Formats: sequence, structure tokens, C-alpha cells
Amino acid sequence: MAEAKAPAGRLRIAVWVCAGPGAVREWAGELAAGARVIDALRASGWEDSESGWVVGVWGRVVPVVQELRDGDRVEIYRSLTVDPKVARRERFVQQGRRGAGLFARGRQPGS
Repeated sequence: MAEAKAPAGRLRIAVWVCAGPGAVREWAGELAAGARVIDALRASGWEDSESGWVVGVWGRVVPVVQELRDGDRVEIYRSLTVDPKVARRERFVQQGRRGAGLFARGRQPGS
């Protein structure tokens, strides 16, 4: 089944933001052709929410002056509070050597 296209001269855009752990919000709407990332942020109401956030389109960081295409998903990234490597190391320590990673399953018969 094909998705419906936006009317001529319009772009279907979605803006996603993760304001906190487990708090994802989405705005979907139409903008005029030639719209930029900053225009999508303004239309969604997230433009001035938090300075210092990084934005991207489909997982790739882009400047706010990047022109959008029909169907683009603008994502607002918040800064990490913990380095993912440190968090993984701490989980490993809490679970113990036998409860995490390759050590959790033990040896498989015949291996």
C-alpha cells in the first residue's frame, strides 16, 4: 500500500523529540515546499524549548538551515546524562560476570 503524497507545493514533515526518559513526543504537519529544519521546529513549537539541543533528519545531524523533503522526520536530540560506555560498564558490575553478556548463557553443548 502506497503512502499518500502531500499536495503539490507542500511537504509532510514529522518532528520527534525525547524530552526525557520514556517521554517521546511527535508533531506531524505540512509545510510549504522549500521549508527548512528551523521552519519545522517553529511550526511544532519546539524552536525555543531548549537551546543547545542538536537536530537531525532521519538520524543524521544537520544544520537548522537544511532544506527538507517530503516525508522527512526531524529529530531533536537531547544531551546524554551518562556516557553509554560508563553505563554499560556499571550494569556489568551490578549484574556480575556470570549475569551479563557472553557469560550469561554459559557453554553450549557441542561447542
